[in-house]
Amino acid sequence: MASNDKKFIIELPLKVILTEDGATNFINHNKKLLKFRLVDNVEEYGISLNKFSPQSIQSMILLDYISKIEISMSEFVSSRQEVMDLSKVIVYSLLYKQFNRDVYNALIQCECVRKHNRTNPSHLIDERTKMSERQLRSVLQNKESIIQNTRKTILEPVWKVIMDNPDFSSEEKNIYILMSEKFMNRLGLMNWYIITLFNKSETAGEMFAALRVLLNSYMEKSKVAEYISVMVMELALNNENTNIRKEAKTMYHGIDDIDGLIFDQDVRAKIVAELQRKHELVFLSWKLGGGSSSIGKQGRLSITLYNKDDEFQEVKENIETAKNSNTNKKSLIDFYRELPDGQEGTDLGVYYLSYLDEACKKVNVKFESIVNQYSASDLTVINLNFNF
Repeated sequence: MASNDKKFIIELPLKVILTEDGATNFINHNKKLLKFRLVDNVEEYGISLNKFSPQSIQSMILLDYISKIEISMSEFVSSRQEVMDLSKVIVYSLLYKQFNRDVYNALIQCECVRKHNRTNPSHLIDERTKMSERQLRSVLQNKESIIQNTRKTILEPVWKVIMDNPDFSSEEKNIYILMSEKFMNRLGLMNWYIITLFNKSETAGEMFAALRVLLNSYMEKSKVAEYISVMVMELALNNENTNIRKEAKTMYHGIDDIDGLIFDQDVRAKIVAELQRKHELVFLSWKLGGGSSSIGKQGRLSITLYNKDDEFQEVKENIETAKNSNTNKKSLIDFYRELPDGQEGTDLGVYYLSYLDEACKKVNVKFESIVNQYSASDLTVINLNFNF
């Protein structure tokens, strides 16, 4: 679960699409934005990255600077770990953000805040309260010792439960303790402002208890990050193998044992090189739910995979004009079950999907998978939608 800090540098060709806040920040720092045409043919502004630290991506997500991340490659096998690490960084970042929002919503319902609001109607602390980061830093600058002591007060009972759990191995205990610290370390300044303001009140224990409940809930939710990363990689490899098989039949016409052929490393390398020359790519994108103004959508994540050929614009127009007759929409589980016999990864796909679905249900993460297949173009678009 702590894999998002495992690698200092990840090497992947990313198109990072910025939110309005993100674009404004980059422009204000004299950073030139690039104009991208994405796989869905929409033009967006952002930045291009080939080497990056997981922390840099996480920081931008936490600041609401990123709206979408897209990768396109002919083959994913050689970048398997990097893609999985990126996927986990994105999921963890969204969980940290959602945890922060849920903590705020819980704090403003606590009796100490309600009492404050009753006696200070001109200085309410509620869902509409806004304070700038500069204001908050100014208020909190001399309260570091209070923050650390309160943080310890909140965490120690959580750690005790973890350490006393006989079902956890030593490694699992360490992972959970580290995870609890990470969530608390990413708690926003506004939440710390409220916590330090009322940490000595008679009902401060209510605040701490509410926070512990959410902390335990989000540590459980964090388990889905691993399942999502495996599922995304499985789907990318399945699309990659579909493209390689198709190209192999063209390049080695008349050979019956295509599967035996494409798993010869030298032959596979030649096929991948030809796919790259033809610009036949597998596209993978993560669309983040929205910034602070997207009420009700902040905890959403949409992951989309699709193949694209050089005639994609024509294909897209054909799809849009003949959508009803040209689209076969189904769940991902049905998609896997209907793949041709012997197609690589089918059993694994069903296996991973069932685990992901079960894991999401256990921790109250809404999950939906949709596959659109466009028969006229052999284009398959897979959407995995999550609401944390």
